[in-house]
Amino acid sequence: MSFSIVRFLGLLLLAIATLVTCSKKEGIVITNENKKEVLTQFANQNSEKKVVIETDFGTIHIRLYDETPLHRANFIKLIKEGYYDQPEFYRVVEKFVVQGGVPMKKLDYTIPAEFNPKFYHKKGAVAMARLDDNNPRKESSSTEFYIVHGNKYADWEFEEEEKALGLKLSAEQRKIYTTIGGEMTLDEKYTVFGEVTDGFDVIDKIASVKVYSSEKPYKKIPFEIRIAE
Repeated sequence: MSFSIVRFLGLLLLAIATLVTCSKKEGIVITNENKKEVLTQFANQNSEKKVVIETDFGTIHIRLYDETPLHRANFIKLIKEGYYDQPEFYRVVEKFVVQGGVPMKKLDYTIPAEFNPKFYHKKGAVAMARLDDNNPRKESSSTEFYIVHGNKYADWEFEEEEKALGLKLSAEQRKIYTTIGGEMTLDEKYTVFGEVTDGFDVIDKIASVKVYSSEKPYKKIPFEIRIAE
């Protein structure tokens, strides 16, 4: 191969690499100082609210809520910008939650709580985890989320929990908790910002895997996450 051809191919590869680099969307870095402004602007410019999670156990479809704009925007932003590059469900508690994210990869900001009485921890609810200590405003983690597995409540259990937790839930919510299930102890403590619309059987399968005493699965449960078309 002549020198001129080699040089041409080298320049061509360089041009392609430059094009790919330039076409990659660079996101604005979020901090605790600018988070409301950046996420509000992103929410206004990005209306997506359907997400798909692919696992070895099957597919989970999720719908995010417009009424929790900061959480929706943050989740969509992370997906679009490739934060969830090697995610996994790293915490599994049957009849409670399956929690996912990218272990050992954190971002240095939290999301203001967006509690809404319409949204509660029924089975399939999608919410953000958070630190319990030194967090009086109950601000959410920016990256770690969970899906409620939960359990069905008997009528008397529902009444006792509602009274003990100081909750005032609707008749519809009572019906859901006693027929479909959920986890009432999390209500008004963690922001629910979406729900599973399909793939409840997948949640059951993940929740039933064998785990260590630390609630970490014996075998890794990786997943891929994308915005639905």
